[in-house]
Amino acid sequence: MVPTPYRLRALVESEATRMCELLIGLPDINVLGVVDHADGPLEIHVESRTERTCRGCGEAGWVKQRSQITLIDLPCFGRPTELVWHKLRVVCPNSTCPMLSWTIEDRRIAAPRVALTDRAARWATLQVGKYGRAVNDVATELDCDWHTINDAVIAYGEALVDDDDSRIGTTDSLGLDETLFVKLGRFRTKQWATSIVDVAAGRLLDIIPGRNATEPCRWLAERGETWCAQIRWATLDMSGPYKATFDTMVPDAVQIVDPFHLIKLANARLDDVRRRVQQELFGHRGRKADALYKARKLLVMAEERVIEADGRERLLGLLAAGDPKGEVKLAWHAKEMVRSLYDHTDPDVALEFVNELARDLQHETMPPEVRQLGRTLRRWRHQIAAWHQVHLSNAPTEAANNLVKRVKRVGFGFTRFRNYRVRVLLYAGRPNWDLLPTVTPR
Repeated sequence: MVPTPYRLRALVESEATRMCELLIGLPDINVLGVVDHADGPLEIHVESRTERTCRGCGEAGWVKQRSQITLIDLPCFGRPTELVWHKLRVVCPNSTCPMLSWTIEDRRIAAPRVALTDRAARWATLQVGKYGRAVNDVATELDCDWHTINDAVIAYGEALVDDDDSRIGTTDSLGLDETLFVKLGRFRTKQWATSIVDVAAGRLLDIIPGRNATEPCRWLAERGETWCAQIRWATLDMSGPYKATFDTMVPDAVQIVDPFHLIKLANARLDDVRRRVQQELFGHRGRKADALYKARKLLVMAEERVIEADGRERLLGLLAAGDPKGEVKLAWHAKEMVRSLYDHTDPDVALEFVNELARDLQHETMPPEVRQLGRTLRRWRHQIAAWHQVHLSNAPTEAANNLVKRVKRVGFGFTRFRNYRVRVLLYAGRPNWDLLPTVTPR
């Protein structure tokens, strides 16, 4: 064995208890012992060195009881580890002191009502929140129960996302969109949630229950008038409740209907016409031999893509064979006219175009589904034309919803909204992870 050089001896710890304390890595504790279970976790017994002075009278108390609290800790050299904390219950010697007795707490070891050590809980929050790992994966790695990890993630994660006032910050562009939260009960009743997104930065600010105007209005009211006054642009997807939210809380903001949702609506009305005509002609849904069924994908494609694929003549032939009254063809042309709205660059010209198109689509010769589309264009004409002012869309909101759905897939669904909200904001809300070592769990 090579002896330690003299100049390094002062840097090497040789006292056994102190070496254990350094390996444990917790400040101001006494390592009482280590129990090595052959087929089980490694048990490390510790107690805190916290002063036992009475907070009521200042006299030194005496230990009445030592209770052992078992906490899940990070693995030690690849082995599952449990930290057995010998908590002291101290009695005040002064019989007139109102304190009587108290239990010594040490949040550096573990937070109240959390079955993990403080460092293990913060590590689990990072793994589940930032890296999107499944709670069960982390629980398996630490050799503990699913609820142990989940309770710690919610306690530390909620403090991280809610106690940092700078996380939401300020913005001039806000977007609202709904996502499905859960299906509950015997009839699988759908419960929805609303995503609130900073469209300019592409950042999820919060997620709230429901998809009506009540909760978004309450959330904006909590931000205050100064914060709301900075909102200049508001993106939405032709939702009445979200329009009412913006009208009420940010009336000076310019509302913008997302182009994707408008063209999606036009395609939906076109598909409605195709299905109705199919039923009227044949009395059944589309089958592979039916002309309209063969044309279903060509109809919803952009016309220029159909031309590039040499499919225009085929599409017109299928429409001639399966659409004797020309209703599907009218709906197809209506959809293409809606798409051509975004060829314009001037907002005033776009608004005039929308007005003319809405009037034409409501003509009595049009199919009822197309007339419905025309009424929608008329009702939302200002929000549709507003896109030409700034070219903002709800795409960042949809991107945030994609991250939300990933959290749902990893968690195999959620039934408690608090768990759902914290997990989503940890993963998609861009919290300041540098603050995780400093937060106080709830």
